[in-house]
Amino acid sequence: MINRKILARVAGVGAAATVAMGLFSTGAANADTFVPLPGGEIVKTLSDGTVVTVRLVGESANINPSLGSTPVHRNAWVSGSAQVELSGTGADSGGRIFPGYTVGCQVNIAGGGTSGGVDGGVAWEDGSPSIGASGGGDLSLGPGQAQSFYILDLEQADDFGSETHKKRNVFSGSNGSVTWADSTIGLSGCGGYAQARAFVSVEVETESVVTWITLYGQPFSIG
Repeated sequence: MINRKILARVAGVGAAATVAMGLFSTGAANADTFVPLPGGEIVKTLSDGTVVTVRLVGESANINPSLGSTPVHRNAWVSGSAQVELSGTGADSGGRIFPGYTVGCQVNIAGGGTSGGVDGGVAWEDGSPSIGASGGGDLSLGPGQAQSFYILDLEQADDFGSETHKKRNVFSGSNGSVTWADSTIGLSGCGGYAQARAFVSVEVETESVVTWITLYGQPFSIG
């Protein structure tokens, strides 16, 4: 769910399997605190020779720990850009980009990957968090709980003309990207410390390989 603006830029091809992890969180943020974040990059070579590069750039968060004027409310406006580049054998395969965030209340969300994950409420499938939040970035979490959500909500008509909502950006060719600005994470019910982190999942299908790769951003405190 995007509260202000999303820019989707499409060009080319898309993605593979595995994960990159940010293992260190930033310090606790105070009211209206701007937090620059380092983003990240992961490069994966598929079995057919396709090389997939996934980047998270321009990442930041502007944090207000108590928008609801109580200790259990937090609010953050997050921005960033997910960029995918394909080269090698399947460089014209295209792909799908799924950007999102994981939010946790009094739980370590620094894990991730095909052999790890978030403790306390987020299931991980094929190296990607299963999405447990239906309300976009408006979450209610108790201690020890965590949820993930996709930030995209793209409206389009299905084959019968009915409205559908997609959580991914499809691109063709050798590269594609999705940029978001001031997307809101609203958290209620958390009486302890809270953290969030970005992730970018990319799905790519070449003539011989179907794969999924997820890049994780650095965890940051939201109060």
